[in-house]
Amino acid sequence: VPEAQHVSLSKKARIIPAMPAQSFSIGLCSWDEARTEARPIRELVFVREQAVPLELELDEEDPRCEHALARTADGAAVGTGRLLPDGHIGRMAVLKEWRGQGVGALLLRALIERARERGHARARLNAQTYAIGFYRRYGFEVSGPEFMDAGIPHVPMHRDLATAQR
Repeated sequence: VPEAQHVSLSKKARIIPAMPAQSFSIGLCSWDEARTEARPIRELVFVREQAVPLELELDEEDPRCEHALARTADGAAVGTGRLLPDGHIGRMAVLKEWRGQGVGALLLRALIERARERGHARARLNAQTYAIGFYRRYGFEVSGPEFMDAGIPHVPMHRDLATAQR
């Protein structure tokens, strides 16, 4: 990371190291189109890193979902997420070496916007508890008690889509 610095004006101003510029694109597609790139990302993140059993990670919902793929400028897939027909966002995963560079934010924004385009009044998701702060930055609120899923603590969250926040 270069020594250059910039100022972030969120809540309290603070100086943080500048990140090298990286451009990403987000594509929305069917499971048939996404499978070969999304599945390995999800297996690395959920199965290998988080020890989620493969049979729980891959489910019958994938063919019914619209999938988002984040790609680097050279076309490499580095993150994925999905939108179920009911407006539920899930399976958000970014490869470890690409975390903290805005990939997850771009994926989430694309899925929120797609839910809005579909006419959903609300987007929902089940967040791993360590990621609550990330989702709150994009307008999601905890909407129920903590629960365990695949041995990992989660909370249900939702966001109204009629609000101006994007």
